Amino acid sequence: MTRTSLTRRQALMAGAALPLAAATAGTARAAAPMLGAAMPQFNRFQLGGFEVTTLLAGTRTVEEPQKIFGLNVEPDRFAEVSAANMIPTDKAQFFFTPTVVNTGAELILFDAGLSPEGTTAALAAAGYAPDQIDKVVITHMHGDHVGGLSGEAGETFAGAAYYTGAAEFDAWDMSGNETFEAKMRPLAEKTTFVEDGGTVASGVTAMAAFGHTPGHMAYMLESEGKALVIGADFANHYVWSLAHPDWEVLYDRDKAAAAATRRRMLDMMAADKIPFIGYHMPFPGYGFVETRGEGFHYVPASYQMMLG
Repeated sequence: MTRTSLTRRQALMAGAALPLAAATAGTARAAAPMLGAAMPQFNRFQLGGFEVTTLLAGTRTVEEPQKIFGLNVEPDRFAEVSAANMIPTDKAQFFFTPTVVNTGAELILFDAGLSPEGTTAALAAAGYAPDQIDKVVITHMHGDHVGGLSGEAGETFAGAAYYTGAAEFDAWDMSGNETFEAKMRPLAEKTTFVEDGGTVASGVTAMAAFGHTPGHMAYMLESEGKALVIGADFANHYVWSLAHPDWEVLYDRDKAAAAATRRRMLDMMAADKIPFIGYHMPFPGYGFVETRGEGFHYVPASYQMMLG
């Protein structure tokens, strides 16, 4: 065994070098660039025999949110509720969350996002390609749900069959809406129209959730005793429309019907402890509902969905 010893001079020289080394290390760490805020593009979990993947197809900041939410409440009340939930009143963050469900037999995409680029990028991050999608289900015809159906390269999901609510298609059919005409009309011959209680696939059932649009649909997923609601836009914000279902929302076509739909669906999910995916909920977009006073409270999922 070799024994090494330091002279007093060597020890003093080594000690003197330590502050310089620390300063150099600190400088190196400080030189790392700021990378900016970031989020994952997908989140995946099991639901019985299904595999469910939420996709972050886009996100943006919106100014003056009370021009959208709580149209029928005083600014002071809006500010009070916002402060109690630790969110600002001058801006809000919107999320756009299509969902992929692998039933084991088919790959089903619920809503197509704002653009082909945003949705296909999120699909790719999740390990999917557009040509793998067997069915595309459109919950309603707003642009942030149908925008990704096609673009300059043509139809995004060319090999897929399409499903949407019959009442929803009929309501937009004669509207002259440019987005509907460009994105959905060309797919009409490939589209199956479903009614309340209709089936998209085994374990995937349509639920009328009218009000946000005339034929807006939600979908119940059921597999091996597990259930989950794909809620789309029945509630657009986890505080301002979910916790306060009677607050009016700018984008709800029939505001009274939309409020009644929110209460009905939230009552059901709270009573049965069924989780849901909300298209505009904070990503990864899913959680639970509990009753609180005369309204409801959103409980974001933590690890429950990881346990199968």
